[in-house]
Amino acid sequence: MKKTAKLLSLAVALFAGLSGTAQAEGFKVGADVVSSYVWRGGELGDSPAIQPAFSYTFPGCGVIVGAWGSYALSDNTISLTNPNKKYRYQEVDLYATVPVGPFSLTLIDYYVPDTTLDPSPRTFDFSKDSFNVIEANIVYAKDNLSLFAAINIAGNKGNAIDGTNGTEHAKYFEAGYKFYEKDGYTAKGVVGIGDEDYYGDQYLVGKNNNIALVNTGISVSKDRYTASYIYNPDTEKSNLVFMASF
Repeated sequence: MKKTAKLLSLAVALFAGLSGTAQAEGFKVGADVVSSYVWRGGELGDSPAIQPAFSYTFPGCGVIVGAWGSYALSDNTISLTNPNKKYRYQEVDLYATVPVGPFSLTLIDYYVPDTTLDPSPRTFDFSKDSFNVIEANIVYAKDNLSLFAAINIAGNKGNAIDGTNGTEHAKYFEAGYKFYEKDGYTAKGVVGIGDEDYYGDQYLVGKNNNIALVNTGISVSKDRYTASYIYNPDTEKSNLVFMASF
């Protein structure tokens, strides 16, 4: 099972985790259309995708619960269990967020099934060989600075090609900074480090889950549109991503 999803802001690859901006009470619904799904320095699905979301913010306390998904438009994902088969990448994530001053604490369930399997993987299966990963993360956001830390705490325990390392206790840390805001445009930069076998070149066998620089980039936004350049120094791969939010 490969790494999955973004959290509340859903900004493609650049600011995984929460934006730190207060959300209005009640329901919120929307969707993004992306040229490719890139998250924490890695491309998922190898296809344009539609990413619907909804959430509910409880009055008074600001606690948020919600769901987010990503659905590729073509069958470009190779099955890890059967390399001769491809399927349409799909993901469904459930989360709960508790704000504490400038901090936000989130528990999120990432569900990314391999749909070539028969029977199809169960949604709420948290065993070590399931297709669910539970992550706990914390965000600090103040002014133009955001800091993010995450660790996988339950569910799937290995997704490297040799069946080792991979998902269990994988960690990710990120710093982001908004350095430009003028004439309706904003620009942000990000630097992220994480376990090499999960966020980096995970298909190399025999690695040791070293922490590596896996995510660098810049995004420029205006209105509902965002363009992002992302480079993963560990895999030495880059992506230029366009996103439209509705």
